[in-house]
Amino acid sequence: MDKKNIGTSFDDFLEDEGILVEAEAVALKTIFAWEFQKSLKEQHITKVQAAKRMRTSRAALDRILDPNNTSVTLKSLERAAISLGKRIHIELQDIHETA
Repeated sequence: MDKKNIGTSFDDFLEDEGILVEAEAVALKTIFAWEFQKSLKEQHITKVQAAKRMRTSRAALDRILDPNNTSVTLKSLERAAISLGKRIHIELQDIHETA
């Protein structure tokens, strides 16, 4: 039995598999899409109305809301947030090594 990953973190496993960056991007995009859709619902705004506010198509909005589409630009995400009276906050955090 290979015990190579016993005692390591899940992040270490994802990094060993070469998918950590992709997994984190999908996780962040999922959170953004969830929060955006939550705001749509709270403000009683349809996707069509949101797309119109963003001056984009419904298809473009669907790409923004697709958690697996991580190629959406920050400019598009910011435009989406502004259309709901929101802002995006990005920060760099230290990666803490666990013993």
